[in-house]
Amino acid sequence: MSKIVGNNLPNMPWQEPEGNEKLPVWRYEANPIIERFATKNSNSIFNSAVVPFGDGYAGVFRCDSKSISMDIFPGFSKDGINWDISDEPVKFEGAHPEVAKRDYRYDPRVCFIEDRYYVTWCNGYHGYPTIGVGYTFDFKTFYQLENAFLPFNRNGVLFPRKINGNYYMLSRPSDNGHTPFGDIFLSESPDLKYWGCHRHVMGTVKGDASAWQSTKIGAGSVPIETKDGWLLLYHGVINTCNGFVYRMGCALLDLEEPWKVLKRTRNYILGPHELYECMGDVPNVVFPCAALTDAATGRIAIYYGCADTVTGLAFTTVDRLMDYMDDAE
Repeated sequence: MSKIVGNNLPNMPWQEPEGNEKLPVWRYEANPIIERFATKNSNSIFNSAVVPFGDGYAGVFRCDSKSISMDIFPGFSKDGINWDISDEPVKFEGAHPEVAKRDYRYDPRVCFIEDRYYVTWCNGYHGYPTIGVGYTFDFKTFYQLENAFLPFNRNGVLFPRKINGNYYMLSRPSDNGHTPFGDIFLSESPDLKYWGCHRHVMGTVKGDASAWQSTKIGAGSVPIETKDGWLLLYHGVINTCNGFVYRMGCALLDLEEPWKVLKRTRNYILGPHELYECMGDVPNVVFPCAALTDAATGRIAIYYGCADTVTGLAFTTVDRLMDYMDDAE
């Protein structure tokens, strides 16, 4: 019986496992689902966010241009697999002129709360990365709010509902480069403008007990509410002689005090094994940014960036991930 709390999504993308998987997550057989040149001027399309919308799906996609500028673009799909992504980036309205100045935008997440879709992304502010926040009702008109935090920060991920009357966001304080450190923190806000009550959630694992997440970690998709806690997909990084390697893990956070980690994977749940994950603009990367869920079956479809170049799709179930975390204890 599914432990997912939420709506049923019977027509979400899904493919049954072959039965010989050595990991709890398996790839869509036709990966990658979005190629690097899928829009007029894209060099790569990856690290993108997808949600149910209308009778299909909508999303906000990281598309680096052929001049290698980084921005976010809206897109729509009937089946969650075949996407029509705009050739024009998101244009935000309503922001203070100081905040509205575009520097760069990348790695969006999308979260539906109450009556609208909130977008968070890594937002360049005077050349420094912080967390941009905006919202849309239709993925055509977008409104920008104040940046959530001071630089330096990345991987801002909202929870899909208020907790004790407040909004909650995960983030990963960082630096201005290819950050060689990073833990996941939690912040809360009454209005999505003023953020405080910062709490440490979890950190890297030193030594070889779980070395794939020994350099830095960061929140991935919007947390999935289950009867046992918030299921969080996240990325972990190890620094090797050939550079960073990004893999995927999961953790379970307390429902009412989500800075408390109830359990966590020791082994990764997906790593860069396929050619499209190992070769690209940034080799050896799987980077989760979105997950669709079906409460009736417990199915989870994960959208993830592959080698900072293309977008992949993978599948699992809430029970498989829970069992995998139990085995790691």
